[in-house]
Amino acid sequence: MIKVAITDDHPLLLEGLRNILENNERIEVVGCFKNVSEMNIGLRKQLVDILLLDINLAETNTIELIKPLKKKYDHLQIIMLSVHNELPVINSTLAEGASGYIQKNASVSEIIEGIVAVYSGKTFSCRQTKAAFEKKSSDGLHQVPKLTRREKEVLVEAGNGLTTNLIAEKLFISPHTVESHRKNLIEKFQTSNLSSAIKLAIEYGLIMGH
Repeated sequence: MIKVAITDDHPLLLEGLRNILENNERIEVVGCFKNVSEMNIGLRKQLVDILLLDINLAETNTIELIKPLKKKYDHLQIIMLSVHNELPVINSTLAEGASGYIQKNASVSEIIEGIVAVYSGKTFSCRQTKAAFEKKSSDGLHQVPKLTRREKEVLVEAGNGLTTNLIAEKLFISPHTVESHRKNLIEKFQTSNLSSAIKLAIEYGLIMGH
């Protein structure tokens, strides 16, 4: 039996996935968690082979959870559940150590196929994700950018509508330094303006949206 746990903060999806998986004779659902705290407690108590992990948990950068979880539980394989199909997000989860990436609207058979494949040591992507890889979009980002603490602060304050001077005043730095951070952020996200960079940062879970 493949021991599977699910972490997702949407109750309907959590319950639906549990019902789907429990009907498969090869899979035993050993835990359903609504948040990171419940998940951490559950993983300490119960051996889990495969963790289905929602990429958009509230107030959490879920991508940053992958590496620590893999380090703590060396037998654990992680499959990301996502509504995003952008290559930067997909590549970043795989770079952090996820073994699979499945869209939340994937078919039941694909979800089962992914669990079995990852349990047997393979990396799995659902059909939509494979199509994103196959689509020639070389102009896109390859991974989610790594931001410094100060860059995140500038992004958050800009997202709150603050001007360069107000950001400088709030963060106790010069307007020139704020402008440098803005320029770096636009380059890192490969966008033409900061508003687009803010939008991407929210989508990737780097900062919280409003």
